[in-house]
Amino acid sequence: MSGRIVILPETLTNCIAAGEVVERPASIVKELLENALDAGATEITVDLEKGGSSIRVIDNGEGIAREDVPLAFARYATSKIGSFEDIYRVRSFGFRGEALPSIASISRVEMATRQTSSPAGTRAVVEAGEMKEISDAGCPVGTSIQVSRIFEPVPVRRKFLKSDMTEQGYCMDVITRLSLMHPAVKIRVSVGGRPVMNIPAVPDLSERIALTLGQDFRGQLIPVAGEREGVRLKGFISRPEFTRSGATQMYLYVNRRFVKDYLLNHAVMTAYRRLIEARRYPAVVLGLEIAPGDVDVNVHPAKMEVRFRNPRGIYALIADTLSNAIGVGLIPGAAEAAGVTGVGPSGYASRVEEALKRYRVSSGSEKLFFGGLSIIKREAPVNPPAVSREEIGKSEPSAKPCCFSDLLYIGQTAGTYLIFTGEEGVVLIDQHAAHERVLFEKLRKQAQEEKPVGQRLLLPEVVSLPPRDIAFLIEAAPVLGEAGMEVESFGGDSIVIKAIPAFLSHTEARMLLLDLLSECAEMDRGLPLQEKREKIFTALACRGAVKANRNMSGPEVAGLCRELDAIPHAATCPHGRPLAVSIPVTELEKMFRRR
Repeated sequence: MSGRIVILPETLTNCIAAGEVVERPASIVKELLENALDAGATEITVDLEKGGSSIRVIDNGEGIAREDVPLAFARYATSKIGSFEDIYRVRSFGFRGEALPSIASISRVEMATRQTSSPAGTRAVVEAGEMKEISDAGCPVGTSIQVSRIFEPVPVRRKFLKSDMTEQGYCMDVITRLSLMHPAVKIRVSVGGRPVMNIPAVPDLSERIALTLGQDFRGQLIPVAGEREGVRLKGFISRPEFTRSGATQMYLYVNRRFVKDYLLNHAVMTAYRRLIEARRYPAVVLGLEIAPGDVDVNVHPAKMEVRFRNPRGIYALIADTLSNAIGVGLIPGAAEAAGVTGVGPSGYASRVEEALKRYRVSSGSEKLFFGGLSIIKREAPVNPPAVSREEIGKSEPSAKPCCFSDLLYIGQTAGTYLIFTGEEGVVLIDQHAAHERVLFEKLRKQAQEEKPVGQRLLLPEVVSLPPRDIAFLIEAAPVLGEAGMEVESFGGDSIVIKAIPAFLSHTEARMLLLDLLSECAEMDRGLPLQEKREKIFTALACRGAVKANRNMSGPEVAGLCRELDAIPHAATCPHGRPLAVSIPVTELEKMFRRR
């Protein structure tokens, strides 16, 4: 580099711009589907190959005029806006003229399109941003776009892609999000020529939810509708007893555009406050209709983030409307007993301020660090009197020195932490993390010995699921079998559960499966078998471990200590969090200024 300032060539600037719009194949699917919807399509077909390495989207929309086809691949060419002010009035998905040029600059694009008034269609081929061919062609009304050789002009980008299965999953997620808010559009999806999704057009959003997310949603949805200051809210939310372990099934839309917004999520969770367990999430499909001038969708090229002119009013609308809907959905008298009488200003004022504070500040999680605590080390065990000898009973001789069983149990604090004492100080154990590690090691041992311990169901459970989850479960069936969980394809969009792990026999099979899918939602589903096994075992162990805010008896504590002593990795839980910390006497003396 000479250090001189130069103007970059257009081919390079196009690739850089494409990097903002096209992160992975799923980004291409999103842009093409949004173009089809903007064109008024009522039928859309998506064909995927090798996890999105080749993408074809066909729609029956209005098509593109012959003279406009070259302009469709030019940067900043659009029919949606003519002035800067139009950006705040537009209601379409795309409007900046970036999608097709960005896609074409990093791939090969073949388009065939025809309008109703045209006797013949137009075929165009663009490679690496350069128009190679444009000619007449016979084709039906609408537009067909085939995208292949993705990232060929920028091979370094391909190194950041994950496995074919994972990239395919991202593509299916995009299709699911768009299909939910457009029930009148028929959508067909195939992967490698094999149909994986065929959703008919339906007049009712609840029907589209059941067809897209699974039949389990039937009978579990509460309709929601509200309006305030010209902003309308409409959709469906799940009953408080129908929850997930993750937020993967919270679908929030602004003017039918799927968004990820902390303010909206926080408002939804406020409505469910004290009605669902901690770290559980509802399933919701909610759409906000708001004047384009009151929301900025131009925050990011991918348009997944938005900013509201009146965030406080939006928050109040969602929290109030959902709280009232949940109260009506509960049995008579239950709403008052649960404290659901509408979330008035005094009920959520503090939470609104918290959400707004997070809304204004740039996003990012702050980690808290606490000094004076360190993970207990098994090489240097604490050696105080034993844990209530009458509770522990006679323990079998062990070849290795004990650590936890030699501690004196004092009690429990915050419903979560077990307190022990010894000559060298105080030891705290996180009961959930400790039990999680014990269960995880048991699952690994069973898998190594090929002796899975499962509990067969008297009546097998049939669960309806989205295509992405079906594919994952079929692929992961051998790993689940090692844990004692037996699942099989039941045809169509269903899976049948025949057995679950023995230590989870008290758990409802359906909820166990759904929670497992939520836990594994962000996992690279193309991981090597060993890594996939450990992630699934971790999710199952977490589900079966004793929860926080559960009082443990003396014998239960003693048993947990013995089990910790019997495993080789009793320093952290499977997620890597410490399960025990120690506060040495010297630290205690410093706290009380004795040193």
